Amino acid sequence: MESIPPGLFVRCTSCKGYFLETHGTIFHGKHAEVELIVHVLACLAEGLGIRATARVFEVAPNTVLQWLVEAAEQLRAFSASFLCDFHVEQLQLDELYAVLRARKAGELSEDAAIKGLERAPSWVWTAMDPTSKLLVVIDVGSRTLAMAQCVVHQVTRVLAPGCVPLFLTDGLKDYGTAMLTHFGHWMQPKRRQDKGPSPKPRWMPLPALLYAQVVKSYRRRRLVGVKHRVVFGTQLAIEQVLTACGWTINTAFVEVRPVGRKEVEASG
Repeated sequence: MESIPPGLFVRCTSCKGYFLETHGTIFHGKHAEVELIVHVLACLAEGLGIRATARVFEVAPNTVLQWLVEAAEQLRAFSASFLCDFHVEQLQLDELYAVLRARKAGELSEDAAIKGLERAPSWVWTAMDPTSKLLVVIDVGSRTLAMAQCVVHQVTRVLAPGCVPLFLTDGLKDYGTAMLTHFGHWMQPKRRQDKGPSPKPRWMPLPALLYAQVVKSYRRRRLVGVKHRVVFGTQLAIEQVLTACGWTINTAFVEVRPVGRKEVEASG
């Protein structure tokens, strides 16, 4: 039997040879070898800088940046197509740093984007299932209430109908507002008096919503204390979810600190 090369190959009916099918992938239209692009992206994923990766593989830094942007966009499209109706017991959310969105929108020159990526000047928001280590949501933006709302909204679009997981975050107060916005409902308070107007309906968290924060204190960029704050739900209900995995309240699975920027932010 004739052997077929590994990978997604298509056979030509004229020459009977095989060629790699790249339509719809980041390899389409590229003059560089597929193996080279894969190795470059692998080095970037391992934490090697753009300029350093370019030197190792003798590729222009701007080319490496373009491949990185295209890979990020394809990953986003893949996630949007396949990640839906997701059932999860808990999610951990955190903020890190990068600047890909500004480059994609044409707001930065290629050289400025490369320098920005290497010193990490912007925020990347992530939401992870700590059990499967699946990144449910990843987005880039400023550390604001608007971005917190956007990230939590993306989480709701991924989750299965009726799924309300336990949420664990750092001490950023904007998360609480975003959680209440997306996992709340109108509730009519009971009358306290027989006479007078009825109390106005209030927007309250869903009974199933469980949310806790890990609040860390820093002094001179050194961790000096950690407190757990229950925002929605009860301490007992939260502990019951975590005990099944043998865990306590934490955001350890989603936290990454490559340059120690979080300590600077917290102490400032």
